[in-house]
Formats: sequence, structure tokens, C-alpha cells
Amino acid sequence: MNLLAQLESAGLTGRGGAAFPTATKIRAAHQHRASLIVNACDGELGAAKDAFVVEHHLEELVRGARAIAGKRVRFAAHRGSATAARLHAARVKVLEVPHRYVSSEESSLISLAHGGLARPMTKRAPFVVGGSDSTGRRIAPTVVLNAETVWRVDQVLEHGPEWFRSYGTAAEPGPRLVTVSGAVSRPGVVETAAGVRLAELVEAAGGPLPEGPVVVGGLGGVLLSADEARGLRWSSQDLAAYGTSTGPGVVHVLDPAVCPVEEVARWLRYAAGESAGQCGPCMFGVPALAEDWELLAGGAVSRSWDAALDRVERRADLLRGRGACRFPDGVAGFATSAVRVLAEHLEEHASGRCSTTSGVAA
Repeated sequence: MNLLAQLESAGLTGRGGAAFPTATKIRAAHQHRASLIVNACDGELGAAKDAFVVEHHLEELVRGARAIAGKRVRFAAHRGSATAARLHAARVKVLEVPHRYVSSEESSLISLAHGGLARPMTKRAPFVVGGSDSTGRRIAPTVVLNAETVWRVDQVLEHGPEWFRSYGTAAEPGPRLVTVSGAVSRPGVVETAAGVRLAELVEAAGGPLPEGPVVVGGLGGVLLSADEARGLRWSSQDLAAYGTSTGPGVVHVLDPAVCPVEEVARWLRYAAGESAGQCGPCMFGVPALAEDWELLAGGAVSRSWDAALDRVERRADLLRGRGACRFPDGVAGFATSAVRVLAEHLEEHASGRCSTTSGVAA
């Protein structure tokens, strides 16, 4: 059984967030003799599993990459990171990426690899077939795969499709990594599979069970209440009811002693500063959304607070489906989920109160 047949039988999907069938991407790469970029940037907030793979499974990662694309491989990592240093020490080709949220997006990596800036490009067709950017610069056929995905390719080749499918669910087979951070005693990377309870992931990182909201999927994901998080399975089928999926494998437990409205404000402030500076939704829409949330966090009994809440909801709707990449969509979904989960807490802020010890509204 050849590589593609084994991957199809295993049902391996991308571990970077989109969960696209890996065999389909590799088949297209082979058809167009595309080079491979292994994305080991840990680009999502709270992510650490790419660094884990490079630190603990580098030999298998390199072997998997070569099985996919021979010598036409580069490994992307944030500039000056420990991950980049380990890759350099292994004497593989390293693409060093700026420490910006959108810089590790698929088309940003391809742009950087072809001499451009690490900014998202508009895709007329998948870059696995080649093409050009907005300036007319030629883009050679290139495919991007997440580091964990490439490691799993090697595992399928080593252990076989049946072994791979012995983990997870029928819809989401195979072992997978999840980064658990925040209010847990042992933050880090957990080795697990789809179908386990979300609470089990938190317990594996030292727990305790969530008492406050939980971020699933990072800035491109959603906020869940503690009750929702305790009752969910870690599967895209369960998470779809809340507008998200297993995605990049990130869980962040908010500290119940910290005001969640202020915590969301911190995340949105970060998002506002991460624009690629090339399209309106990122340059203006995301910062405006963050500013309006700041007004909600500040709190006051006035029409301006109600107007700010209305603007947050309207801006989130307007951001969806806009921009050269999915960054505005992710931020919009995160903000919308925060409005839903924190409704009661937001009402406290509207009255100038906050029930947490760290967040007394002005």
C-alpha cells in the first residue's frame, strides 16, 4: 500500500486547524511537484504542540516530511525561537517567520518563502498548483502542512492505518495533541484523541475542573461557560453546536478570580495589534471591535454602554467573510461567543459592578 492509500485508509486530517484530508493535499502536491513547508510556528494563542513535536519527535517529523516531498522541504518556525534553534541544529532548511499572528497563516508562509512579506495572500486557487501574488510575482507550487500532521504521516507509515484508527472516533480518527493552559496546575501539551471529555483534558493538565469560562481554539475559537466545558466531548461534532471545532488543539482555562470581561478585552487588544495592514477589516474593523469591548469592560450606566454592546455585535457580523485571510472571521466568532457566555457579567459591568476580585468596573 503506497503513501496516499495508507493516509486515505487512516483518515488523517490536518492538525493545524482546518482538518482538511491530508491525502488530498499530498495528492495535489505530488501532481504539481509542489514543495512542502512544515508549519512549526505555534501561531495560535496558547499553542505549544509544534514546539513539542520538534523537541520530542524531530527525527520522525523530518522522516515524514521527506516521505511527502523528498528534499523539497522547509520547516517554518518563529524567528529566534527554541523551535527554530532545534531545527537549525538538525541541519534542515528553516524558514524563520516574524512573531506576528497572521505571519504563520498558510499563504503568509508561502509568500515569505517566495521572497515576499509574511502576509496573507488572496488565493484565486490553492497555491499547491502555483500562481502569482497581487504584484504579479510568480508563486511556485507549494503545500503547507502542520508539524503534527507531518509527524502523524510518519506514524501511519510506521504503524499502519488500523493502528491509527484505533484512536479517536470514526469521524476524527487518530491520536492528537492538545495544548492546555491557563488556570491549571500543569499547563502543557496533552496527548489524547477526539471523543474524550473536555474536562478530562483539563484534568490531564492538573485541573481542577473549570470554574470559569474556557477558551477553545484560541483567538480563532470560542468562549464556553464552565458548565458547557464540563459537559462536552472533545470532538468537532460536539463543538459544532458552539460554532467551533477541535481546530488547532488549544484549550485555555480562564482564572475564576480574574474578570472574564477584562480577560476578553486583553485578547481583543492583542488581536487589534496583529493586523497585516493590508485590508480594511483587519486595519480598522478589528481595532474598532476591541475599542468597543473596552467600553463594555469599563462599564457605566449610560446609553453609551448599550450602544457599545450593539456595536460589538454589529461589527462582529460585519467582519465575517471579510479580508484576505480568516483572521477577522476568527476574531468575530470569539467576540460573539464572549457576548453570549458573559451576558450576566456584562450586565454587572453596565451597572458599574464586577463580582470577581480583580475586576471592579469604574
